Amino acid sequence: MPKNTSSDLQNQFANKAQAWSARFSEPVSDLVKRYTASVSFDQRLAAFDIQGSLAHADMLASIGIISGADQAAIERGMARILEEIGAGQFAWSIDLEDVHLNIEKRLVELIGDAGKRLHTGRSRNDQVATDIRLWVRNEIDLAIGLLRQLRHKLAGLALEHAATILPGFTHLQVAQPVTFGHHLLAYAEMFGRDAERLADCRKRVNRLPLGAAALAGTSFPIDRERVARTLGFDEVCRNSLDAVSDRDFAIEFCAAAALIMTHVSRLSEELVLWMSPRIGFIDLADRFCTGSSIMPQKKNPDVPELARGKTGRVNGHLVALLTLMKGQPLAYNKDNQEDKEGLFDSADTIRDTLTIFVDMVGGIRVKADAMRAAALQGYATATDLADYLVKKGVPFRDAHETVAHAVRECEQRGCDLADLPLADLQGFNSLIEEDIYGVLTLEGSVAARDHIGGTAPVRVRQEAERVLAETAQG
Repeated sequence: MPKNTSSDLQNQFANKAQAWSARFSEPVSDLVKRYTASVSFDQRLAAFDIQGSLAHADMLASIGIISGADQAAIERGMARILEEIGAGQFAWSIDLEDVHLNIEKRLVELIGDAGKRLHTGRSRNDQVATDIRLWVRNEIDLAIGLLRQLRHKLAGLALEHAATILPGFTHLQVAQPVTFGHHLLAYAEMFGRDAERLADCRKRVNRLPLGAAALAGTSFPIDRERVARTLGFDEVCRNSLDAVSDRDFAIEFCAAAALIMTHVSRLSEELVLWMSPRIGFIDLADRFCTGSSIMPQKKNPDVPELARGKTGRVNGHLVALLTLMKGQPLAYNKDNQEDKEGLFDSADTIRDTLTIFVDMVGGIRVKADAMRAAALQGYATATDLADYLVKKGVPFRDAHETVAHAVRECEQRGCDLADLPLADLQGFNSLIEEDIYGVLTLEGSVAARDHIGGTAPVRVRQEAERVLAETAQG
């Protein structure tokens, strides 16, 4: 049989053959093409793939592997491809398997041999690892910005309601009075830690795999540090095997996303409960709710309910990615193609969810009277009475027992501790004096928690102002 000519080999790309087709005696079946192709979802990496390719071309030109003319042609061709993708005019082909080969084929069509030289000194293995890191880094920056906005909204509402009292719960039973502002700031703390986790994750994301090639590095005298500087990476990956097969950074991002959604879900659960007519602490703006097809009176909190549900899918993506990686030997394996869809969906979900919650939290209408009425139920100031006795010298366990008897008496009478006459209170302990009624009020209870982290309105205002300053647009 005649051998393939150089011209035949060069035409393979133009004929939509795979980059490795000369090795095989029969074409890939259409079913296998569909099964193995990733272009339907990895095309979202296109801008980052081009960004990495331009940095690679700059480095190749700097060490004389390609000419300045080739570099200029590559830059010109990539600019055209970006325009085509942005305009929706780029022809994606499943025959070319992934985003990388689709872009490379189009580049060769546009600029000829210069496009074929671009892949010198790299592999799709280190190319895709670089693309994903660039993409994840961008998603982290977006998510940190949205978390800052959400914390700002929470702090603003907290400042407005620094003295609005509602019951604090443990076991969903009335425990002690807190302020609504204090309650909101608890979520500002959670989302603050989420932002810290993402910032910490970013440090490990921001390491350059490019230059690892397929798995062993390359024989070309590449300058990886130059590429890292061009792309804004802090450092390069130090081991070529690890560089192409590592997905720790993606797992870490998915773990951070799962925690973000867990905190969103906790807040969502409270919003759903608070909006129930049986509780009636808040109302959400109509644009975040829907009605019923059969019950005209309904106003359903669909957004927090759906966010609560979407938490499961993000948690599932984390478990899927952990499972994907657990049995892989070094180095790159085709399994890793399965890292993207869950990763992409996790990022999309937290981005959309946080964007909506920024708007929704800003539109919460607080029903302060309902909150206060609920705080008057369940003997929320019982601990304050115990603390009062301790300050009079009564051992805490004895004070606890005394107050338990007082609460039982109130249950039988159907009244609150503050409703008991002084003489009756003194019947439980003679050390109780007239000043007890200031202690047993809701305002007295929250004001007494005047320390860092406490629910006293003065402290809540300080914390809210701190978070507002921290999250203000710089």
